[in-house]
Amino acid sequence: MLTQTRRHSYICSLLGIRHVVLAVNKIDTVGFAEEVFDRIVGDWLTFAAGLGFQTMVPVPTSARFGDNVTRRSGNTPWYRGPTLLEHLDTVDVEADAAARPFRFPVQWVNRPNQDFRGFAGTVAAGRVALGEALAVAGSGRQGTVARILGPQGDQTEAAAGEAVTIALAEELDVARGDVLAPPDRRPEVADQFAAHLLWMDEEAMLPGRQYLMRIGHLWTPATVTSIRHRVEVNTLEHAAARQLGLNEIGFCNLSAARPVPLDAYAENRATGAFILVDRFSNRTAGAGMVAFPLRRATNIHHEAFLVDRRARAALDGQRPLVLWFTGLSGSGKSTIAKLVEQLLHREGRHTYALDGDNLRHGLNRDLGFTDADRVENIRRAGEVAKLFADAGLVVLCSFISPFRAERRMVRSMLEAGEFVEVFVDAPLEECMRRDPKGLYEKARRGAIRNFTGIDSPYEPPERPELRLDTTAAPAEALARRVLEHLRPRLAGD
Repeated sequence: MLTQTRRHSYICSLLGIRHVVLAVNKIDTVGFAEEVFDRIVGDWLTFAAGLGFQTMVPVPTSARFGDNVTRRSGNTPWYRGPTLLEHLDTVDVEADAAARPFRFPVQWVNRPNQDFRGFAGTVAAGRVALGEALAVAGSGRQGTVARILGPQGDQTEAAAGEAVTIALAEELDVARGDVLAPPDRRPEVADQFAAHLLWMDEEAMLPGRQYLMRIGHLWTPATVTSIRHRVEVNTLEHAAARQLGLNEIGFCNLSAARPVPLDAYAENRATGAFILVDRFSNRTAGAGMVAFPLRRATNIHHEAFLVDRRARAALDGQRPLVLWFTGLSGSGKSTIAKLVEQLLHREGRHTYALDGDNLRHGLNRDLGFTDADRVENIRRAGEVAKLFADAGLVVLCSFISPFRAERRMVRSMLEAGEFVEVFVDAPLEECMRRDPKGLYEKARRGAIRNFTGIDSPYEPPERPELRLDTTAAPAEALARRVLEHLRPRLAGD
């Protein structure tokens, strides 16, 4: 039995598949030996004992010659079970779908004219009839089913698997991605939850990195906040992990940018399944199965204040900005940022500077320099910068921030025009020549691991607001150039 078989069996269990056929193929290559078949079946049954399958039917097959696929084989007189297709024709895998609580993910708001407004989609579970009350999962607002329209027109009810349009008697705020459900059996609505996650991308999953999540028909940014454990597919044991690689499976905590309606995947696949998509390549990066919402998702709420960011900034006559200086170690980021802050201070601007080394003495002292730690380092720095911008300040941030994804994540935290990416561009050779802290020399000797530019990558900005060539002009001149670029932004133009 191969690792692939173990992995696929575990994935089947996660996917909620409860009826399994173990097709032991190529039985002809071992002379249709019963003892070989029994050994393989025994090994697999031992492995799968804890996976929650309801039925497990082993069938010896030879796909090449058709043995026990569509017809019984005379080569296996010792096998008295069904052929593969006989079993598939009789097993009932969705017998209880209509008995579950009603779930109707809205795929499309159908409004051909001012007199009709319906919600189109496929019934994911349960059944609904005319006159019944339904609630919008997110808001809790209720309405009464006035019409149900199927492919043949009006009908009195709809059950799991049917594609219909539901019209309510009341005017409710319902949009694509919402879920209609019985008022007393609504799905959970949460922005944080735990889930099993199968990683499908060659680029590793790093906690703290932002992805796009699709759950039902709803798209929203989401982040894996932590990996509780990774599953060793050969033994099903749990192991600690800082990231997930291709084909690895982990149990993770996730945070979405907005509350989403969801069920545990074991209770409803349609409202408990999601995918994660790389925001910049549009690759499907992972597939997840919701386990349960996190308690803090319902206990924590955003607090609205009477004084907002614009009112705070207005006291200083400026617009909140985050200047993000990125570049290799030794490129001159901190030097130029200090000079820019000095120039702004002389003009009466209210500023604050965040530097990578300074944060690692306090807020980020628990982080190392692995890729996963670098992602978390920038996530925390971005959140701090966002708070300072909310206070109305001009925030100057000096971080290597080697990955484009995290720099884009910080940009997305802020309002349009408030993030200014400044690429402090200096060739690696020049940075190594300067080597102000002696770090490159240590990295080349192997005394420092995961050093950007040596054994860890740096992804240059593709379209920064400013590119500063520190080999072409002194730091003072480059600082003045940054200031000139900022003047119209500070005035809010």
